[in-house]
Amino acid sequence: MRKLSLVAAAAAAFVAVPAMAQDMNTTDTTTAAPAPADTATAPDGTRAFGIEPYVAIMGGWEQFDRQTVAGIPAQPKGYNLDGALVEGIVGFNVPLGPVFVGAEGAVAKGVSGDIDWQYGAYGRAGFRAGESGLFYGKVGYRWNNFHNFAPGVAGDLKRDYHATVYGVGAEVGPKDIGLGGLTGNSGLRLRMEVSTFDNAHSFRPMAGVVAHF
Repeated sequence: MRKLSLVAAAAAAFVAVPAMAQDMNTTDTTTAAPAPADTATAPDGTRAFGIEPYVAIMGGWEQFDRQTVAGIPAQPKGYNLDGALVEGIVGFNVPLGPVFVGAEGAVAKGVSGDIDWQYGAYGRAGFRAGESGLFYGKVGYRWNNFHNFAPGVAGDLKRDYHATVYGVGAEVGPKDIGLGGLTGNSGLRLRMEVSTFDNAHSFRPMAGVVAHF
């Protein structure tokens, strides 16, 4: 009887060992190796390279120096060419990993003061911050047209006064509240920007909303 029991135990072990090995092989074959990480991504995990168009609406103010600036006649005390503005912008960004470059065109309309129209073209370059922030510098060229000048100041009222523009700015649109990243995700960002006309002869703070596609 004892011999029969030993034979039965040996037979059970003989059957169990191959079955266990088969289970282990099955487990190993079903475990896939992790896919290699994609290194060509922006900080928010979106595709790092591409073209992103956008439109924006901005509002702000520009104050010019009282001296002659880019041909603009100096204004006597009591007169100025400053005013509030509403500006429309169309542009695009080209992401390059953690940095970006881009270009935009803008048209602004004066809503108070003596500024009538402004229009210009600009290049931008900057870097990513956090999940969806942008910090940038810009340079371009702007034309200014005014309603009028102070009495006794010579000049063609229809003339456009133009010069180089420099500026810095930031865009903020946290991804975790539903706003998209720089590439591949549409969304809104808040933009804040300060620029100057003709070698720091004006001060132009602006703020608004940018819609990215």
